Amino acid sequence: MKFNYKKTLPVLAGIFFSGFAMAQAPSIQWQKSFGGTGSDYASSIIQTADGGYMIAASSNSTNGHVTGNHGNSDYWLLKLNSTGGLQWQKTFGGTGDDRATSVIQTTDGGYVVAGNSDSNNGDVTGNHGFTDGWVLKLNSDAGVTYWKKAFGGTNYDTINEIVPTTDGGYIFVGSSSSNNTGDVPGNNGYIDYWIVKINSDGNVQWKKSLGGTGDDRAGSVVQTTDGGYVVAGYAENNNGDVTENHGGKDYWIIKLNSDGGVIYWKKSLGGSHQDLATSLAKTSDGGFIVAGHAFSNDGDVTGNHDGTDYWVVKIDATGNIQWQKALGGSKADFASSVIQTNDGGYLVVGSTASNDGQVTGYHPSTGSGSGEVPSSYDYWAVKLGATGNIQWQKCLGGSGVDDANSVIQTADGGYIIAGGSNSNNGDLTVNQGNDDVWVVKLAPENLATNEVSKDIVVTANVFPNPAKDYITLKVDYFTPSMQVVITDMLGKTVHQQKLEGLRTKINTSHLEKGVYFLTVQGGTQKITKKFIIE
Repeated sequence: MKFNYKKTLPVLAGIFFSGFAMAQAPSIQWQKSFGGTGSDYASSIIQTADGGYMIAASSNSTNGHVTGNHGNSDYWLLKLNSTGGLQWQKTFGGTGDDRATSVIQTTDGGYVVAGNSDSNNGDVTGNHGFTDGWVLKLNSDAGVTYWKKAFGGTNYDTINEIVPTTDGGYIFVGSSSSNNTGDVPGNNGYIDYWIVKINSDGNVQWKKSLGGTGDDRAGSVVQTTDGGYVVAGYAENNNGDVTENHGGKDYWIIKLNSDGGVIYWKKSLGGSHQDLATSLAKTSDGGFIVAGHAFSNDGDVTGNHDGTDYWVVKIDATGNIQWQKALGGSKADFASSVIQTNDGGYLVVGSTASNDGQVTGYHPSTGSGSGEVPSSYDYWAVKLGATGNIQWQKCLGGSGVDDANSVIQTADGGYIIAGGSNSNNGDLTVNQGNDDVWVVKLAPENLATNEVSKDIVVTANVFPNPAKDYITLKVDYFTPSMQVVITDMLGKTVHQQKLEGLRTKINTSHLEKGVYFLTVQGGTQKITKKFIIE
């Protein structure tokens, strides 16, 4: 999990009723629990080039599906096939606490996985002191480690997300309390945003600490078309690099140039209480969508449901708010991951303890919670339209604690969600003991208005492959309702257009080097092709 907010924020009781009409949520195609008798949870899921999935998780189990634990918590990688079958699993770490937070697939079919480690033995070498960020480059079955690097200083340094960059390297973001030691260039006081650019071999190219004298933590990063970067997280101060704080913690979103040396713009978004951003995605209009949660109901935040709500904010290319939505009920609602969907809308997932307001279908605990911390949470998926209106919502889980941490749209137009669960009822069919990695595959949404006859078999070809500036899509059947959607390895939509006929030329000059999925959509029938930009 990127941030564990549930034990740090108070929950207000209250009642809120709202009337709204929504479309029917997609059904569960399949769901799988993985783990042992210890604590196992997923932080990141991606779709792989073979149509399966890779999960970056953490585990301290030594049985069940988990083998090779090094002591305490390890990085745990799980490779699934397209229907959720476990193909292989692998643990990495030492005798300390090692927790994976982010994974990407590389153009050679391997993986880069990042997270945090306080070990200095086993697989981990070069620890700088206390907790370091730890990044590994692996081959396609994790049988070969090409390189592994510990990044940090003499204090606490963590990585929340790593993404590929157009030059073949990587950038990661997190937080640091180190000061001018190791890979940390300085500190503005207490905890700073920590941003590090590395090359394809894991060598540091540049590093940046940004923040003020308070608690400032970066959670998510994207590379922009101009080669720069936008970083989102939260900041609680109003000094140093941080300006216009509304009180408490605000979403803090910054735009950097390609070497991190120039801040083009920075925005503090929120109200007078605690508002923490966890996830950021680029949008097709050149702007960004940001999700997290808000306890405020003033400043930039309106519509709070008398508790901690999902807070989803759409901003333009310069960070100005276009719209914002507070989503939830009267208890605790924490958003962890947001994506733009193929239809131009958005899907946000996280966890909810609410059973009112906009939340329906919650699976209550069979026991009773103590104090202000609820005893049960569900995965909560909310589908928004292009302007933030709710299209559908769905609670997933059982009577225990079910925390969703990552979502992507899959090549078939459905969705897959990963996190952790200790439930053994409701939507879950098995629990290995304690917390398990829980993966839920949702079916594609109903596109019946654009149906192609089920009796017609459509075939498609993409060429050239590999490609550079353009690809041509050729199909043997066409209707005006058919469209093509291109997604990257993280499941993010990077291009969308209507088919021009049996042959459609698609401009790919704006795409970064890497592997992509092209999906031809025609209602009930979908065809997916993989191609490479080199």
